[in-house]
Amino acid sequence: MSDFLPRHIAILCASYHRLTGRVLQAETLHTATFAVVSHGIESDPIFNYANPTALELFEMDWAAFTKLPSRFSAEAMEREARARLLARVMVHGFVDDYSGVRISATGKRFMVKNATVWNLADENGAYYGQAALLKEWTYL
Repeated sequence: MSDFLPRHIAILCASYHRLTGRVLQAETLHTATFAVVSHGIESDPIFNYANPTALELFEMDWAAFTKLPSRFSAEAMEREARARLLARVMVHGFVDDYSGVRISATGKRFMVKNATVWNLADENGAYYGQAALLKEWTYL
């Protein structure tokens, strides 16, 4: 488990670069003003990463966030649209035009705009999950 986080961040950044052509630097994730989250490959995917901005946005600590099924980041009425988004990402590798409503642990709703969502794959091409980079959001 001790090697998980550095390896995961490396996969996250390498996958982002490979799919989008843009650079996401591992050393800046901890201080970034944008949010980055990811989930694994479970049948009901669980969040396995959030940078500090994401933890603040979702109003959770690391321990709680990394036990949360990622579908719960959206309200029940938004989950079908979220599922369609993730299916689109599976087919295309990434999208960088996602907009949708998310909800924090305390019930604060926020609209995410122009988010990038991408597939994660290790150096051998094995599927590793999906990640999202959120730069724009507005509380509702």
